[in-house]
Amino acid sequence: MFASRFILLSCILMLPALACAEDRTPNVIFILADDLGTYELGCYGQKKIKTPHIDQLASQGIRFSHFYAGNNVCAPSRCCLLTGKHPGHATIRDNREARPEGQHPINADEFTLPAMMKQQGYATAAIGKWGLGMFGSTGDPLRHGIDYFFGYNCQRHAHYHYPNYLYRNAARFELPSNNLKEGNQYSHDLLEEESLKFIRENRGKPFFLYLPYIIPHVSISVPESELNEYRDKLGDDPPYDGKKGYIPHPAPHAGYAAMVSRLDKTVGKIVALVEELMLSENTLIIFTSDNGPTHHVGGADSTFFQSAGHLRGLKGSMYEGGLRVPFIATWKGKIKPNTTCETRWAFWDVLPTMAELTSAKLPEPTDGISFLPTLLGQRQQRTHDFLFWESPGYGGQQAVIAGKWKAVRQQLGKQIGKPVKTELYDLEADESEKLDISSKHPEMLARLEDIMKREHVPSAVFPLQAIDLARIPPAKK
Repeated sequence: MFASRFILLSCILMLPALACAEDRTPNVIFILADDLGTYELGCYGQKKIKTPHIDQLASQGIRFSHFYAGNNVCAPSRCCLLTGKHPGHATIRDNREARPEGQHPINADEFTLPAMMKQQGYATAAIGKWGLGMFGSTGDPLRHGIDYFFGYNCQRHAHYHYPNYLYRNAARFELPSNNLKEGNQYSHDLLEEESLKFIRENRGKPFFLYLPYIIPHVSISVPESELNEYRDKLGDDPPYDGKKGYIPHPAPHAGYAAMVSRLDKTVGKIVALVEELMLSENTLIIFTSDNGPTHHVGGADSTFFQSAGHLRGLKGSMYEGGLRVPFIATWKGKIKPNTTCETRWAFWDVLPTMAELTSAKLPEPTDGISFLPTLLGQRQQRTHDFLFWESPGYGGQQAVIAGKWKAVRQQLGKQIGKPVKTELYDLEADESEKLDISSKHPEMLARLEDIMKREHVPSAVFPLQAIDLARIPPAKK
């Protein structure tokens, strides 16, 4: 009798909490890997690297086959993600370091995703790597809606997985046992610990947890216990000597695979905690990467792992391999399990999607379109007429996709005064972008070139000098 009354009383006491959980807007956990290739995950076809938890995430929700990063390298891609602007309008269009530490900052008045979520009553945190402005600058994460920050601010500092320090908010969090190459505190373990702690501490209210983790970005570093999972199991694995930068590693193939699997285990722990706290039906979890897989630097070997699959190009390229990223979303009871989406979306679509999710009002139009109807399995879904990218990096590039057609321009920072060559590809017939058919379709080429011209707003900080004629320095007398 006593036990029955106790159970009944417990249920009655839980009713208000359950009602509030059902009424409130959903939590959002946004996991952003660093330099992870689409085809480095089992759910996209990877055979050598084990990613069971991310694969399970895909089976429980929706997997996008044609999702695109904001740009082809780190900082500008994250800028597009957080501001809802494509690269032709974005503040940051390439990686650029600031002294003494950090990267070129976004503007102080930039409307950002974390700020929007905070305005909607969310507890907000960024745990991982910021890279959009040092503390005290206009891009300070604490000025852009982040209640709590833990991790790296500077991208270069994040090349080290055993750093001497991280940041907790704007204060240095010293790690005296580390010496960059090795130590007692692997940074990803600390990031994981902080992530789980934030979820536990904020389980009773809506939260937005932005997790821009730094693995598997080189340098290749991973605890020995993780490395042993792959050591001597991937065939010939010659050591990386470190001569071309980054830290040497005795078994780079095993080390890289272990880093990806270490990230996968963190995803598993996050999902398990959300389930344990009975938040699954009120939590949207998204997993993606900031750009295509890395070049063959630091011991990384995208050829060995077929990290870009059949796609042309790697990180830094405007071809599909440099821009296309994995994108997985799950939300129990809302997103239909084991579904796929082949529609083309990009990072600047995330902000308007979160705005619709939380009923937020955007202060001005973005370049993005909400894909919330797609997530929820609704038939009425507006799509893009085109997607556009540009960057002064890697020689200066532009790209645009409209339907099955894709145009690519290169060397826009070098061919000043020379005719600009535009390549054209049919992505339905030639997804690997092997055959330039620009000479066969002049009308389509002209249409895409017109989009490139129209969508490019010149940037004094990140100019494309071959087309920004006003920025070409006068000839010397």
